[in-house]
Amino acid sequence: MQVREILRVKGPGLFTIEPQQTLADAIRIMAEHDLGWLAVLEGDRFAGMLTFRELLLALHASPAQALSRKVSEFMVTDPVSSTPEMELDDLRRLMVDQRMRFVPVFEDGKLLTVITFHDVAKAVLEEQSFENLVLKNYIRNWPEAEKSAD
Repeated sequence: MQVREILRVKGPGLFTIEPQQTLADAIRIMAEHDLGWLAVLEGDRFAGMLTFRELLLALHASPAQALSRKVSEFMVTDPVSSTPEMELDDLRRLMVDQRMRFVPVFEDGKLLTVITFHDVAKAVLEEQSFENLVLKNYIRNWPEAEKSAD
């Protein structure tokens, strides 16, 4: 299974913020949409990622001033990323090894969406459920003559 298949199921959905906006703006958007991430765009150009991890680090570093500080001060400018052609197993390994919960997906330099660990877990569960169903049907329809030979 490739990342492209997750994109088909996930559908479009890109939540963004601009680098000059404040962390208070980011928290508002993330809370309103129940998100753990925002893609930071400067015009149409990808500038970075802001996740709840960066928000927590900012709040820990300077609790009194953090909310008025700019997103650009805390965003990750070069996050681990994926392409639609990446195999799901490779993406899972990458996310676990790099401790990433959110991975932007690019095609021809354009940001398509952000894949979450939840998206990956859901895809794996659906794939395993489908394989399980196919195997059960195969076993259920096994010819009787071959069953008795075993």
